[in-house]
Amino acid sequence: MTNIPEVEERIHENELADGPSNPMAQHVYDGSAKRQSTSGPSLVLGAAAIGLVLVLASIFGLWLVRSVRRLNREVAHLNRQTEQLNQRVQGAEQHVKSLDQRASQAAAAQAAPAQAAPAQTATTRPDQVPDRVKQPEAASAAQAQSPLEPEAAAQPPTQAAHKTEENRTQHAEELQKLKQSLGQIAETRRTSDGVVLTLGEKSLRFDAGKSAIAPQYRAILNRVAGVLTPLKGYSIYVYGYTDDSGTKEHNLELSASRARAVRAALVKAGVDQSLISTKGFGKSKLLVRDSNAKARAANRRVEIGIVSATQPSIKQATSKAATKR
Repeated sequence: MTNIPEVEERIHENELADGPSNPMAQHVYDGSAKRQSTSGPSLVLGAAAIGLVLVLASIFGLWLVRSVRRLNREVAHLNRQTEQLNQRVQGAEQHVKSLDQRASQAAAAQAAPAQAAPAQTATTRPDQVPDRVKQPEAASAAQAQSPLEPEAAAQPPTQAAHKTEENRTQHAEELQKLKQSLGQIAETRRTSDGVVLTLGEKSLRFDAGKSAIAPQYRAILNRVAGVLTPLKGYSIYVYGYTDDSGTKEHNLELSASRARAVRAALVKAGVDQSLISTKGFGKSKLLVRDSNAKARAANRRVEIGIVSATQPSIKQATSKAATKR
């Protein structure tokens, strides 16, 4: 026969296995079981998040360190370049100083013989002047007889040569611009002394035996005058030519009349008449040596030469060019 304590113990074991029979106790029992079942994954997720943050922080730290190192290298490179530039500037300054010293020494050496020459001449007869004194005197006389370059004679040789080269370069650039401007109007060519514009059958046609300029060609001459009027320090030469028909005397007068007609048109358009001179060459400078109508029309022309007032006459340049043809 079963006693009461054994029955109570079995009932207690059944309650522990199946849960409490009281509803309130059952609810508490279910909540605690759920909390125990969800607390494990939450801890895992929290640990994973912390690990991820640490990894990201490590990556950012490495990137930051590398960036700082790269910036340091760039700053060091810029410092080296700055030092090199400073060294180059110092070298250039020293070079300029040395050039100034050489120029001063050359000027002093040039001035010393000129100062010594009068002192020796005062105590020495002309027939007793040494050769080393005669040479500076001859050089000074040659400089005094050279009116074209007074500034160059007063300057040191290196500066005078540099100035002469600059003037030559500037003059060549001006002539090139002038050639380009006139080349848009008619056939233009460079010579050793200047620029020559040819007004032939395509731009200014003369009738056979005539020197009058037809009205349709006035616009061409006005354009030429527009280019020539602003020029300063240049001389203008207008040369007339004829074909091979007629006598020599008649063609010389006819070619000169054509040159004067072009000059008058340029002056009327605004060119200073004192800068323009004319001459007729007749049939002595033929472009095409033939007697047909086309060849004769090509030979009836006028050439305008422009040259710097300090340069030789353009007559030499045009004559040489015509002879080569």
